[in-house]
Amino acid sequence: MKIAIASGKGGTGKTTLATNLAAYMAESGSVVLADLDVEEPNSGLFVRGDLLVGETKYKMIPEWRGDTCEHCGNCQTVCNFNAVLSMADKVMIFPELCHGCYACSELCPTESLPMKRHPMGELKHFRAGQLDFVESRLVIGEEQAVPLIRQTLDYLSAGFSEDVPWILDSPPGTSCPVMEVVKDADLVILVTEPTPFGLHDLKLAVETVKHLDKSYAVVLNRFGIGDDGVLRYCEDESIDLVTRIPNSRAIAELYASGQLLYPVVPAVARAVADVADFIGNHLTGRRP
Repeated sequence: MKIAIASGKGGTGKTTLATNLAAYMAESGSVVLADLDVEEPNSGLFVRGDLLVGETKYKMIPEWRGDTCEHCGNCQTVCNFNAVLSMADKVMIFPELCHGCYACSELCPTESLPMKRHPMGELKHFRAGQLDFVESRLVIGEEQAVPLIRQTLDYLSAGFSEDVPWILDSPPGTSCPVMEVVKDADLVILVTEPTPFGLHDLKLAVETVKHLDKSYAVVLNRFGIGDDGVLRYCEDESIDLVTRIPNSRAIAELYASGQLLYPVVPAVARAVADVADFIGNHLTGRRP
């Protein structure tokens, strides 16, 4: 089962929930945790294990060969991403814009745009007991997260059975990187906070998962600050509110020092147990 931990905005506690939930579930069986926030992965601050795999990930970018090019302009015409500019005497390639779709290369009549490997990031796979942790990190300056996310998910599919729960720490927001993570998830847990900003972006996230026709539920973090807008919204929209994690200075201090919370904070232990039970009920088709 693939469980995506997502949020409409950053800083709501996505990684807090993902790491603590994965470590908690790994106490009773095999679990995969994948940090797919490739632009700024930080699950590795809380999960430590033995490095099993470290490899560079590449995307394919066209390389112009001027000696065979007839400057027909077809490459620019077929590129939907403005990554190719055909001029009178040369063709310019913009790697940051290229999606590696092969259109310019395959449709070039003189084969003047062969595809070449371009490093875009690094994937690492760690193991700690029954927990397998995979993270990917974009090269600084690389603008597209989706190709690296896709290759990381392919790595998970090739290496792990879907009988093992996958906890997917998603990027924040509702843009393309989030869609790439969530589109094949069996369940999406949306983490939010009880503030007007949290409610606003929760609504965006809910509309996104509805559009993708995904099962979803909400976890309310930092409960005790702000207002009751999220509670009323979930009640009005009949959205499952799985659990509430209290606002606590002790939690903030433990988080800042890179420690898992549930072994130390009883409220967090209860919260991750609630989420694990909800996932189990969802898997077996029972309402919690």
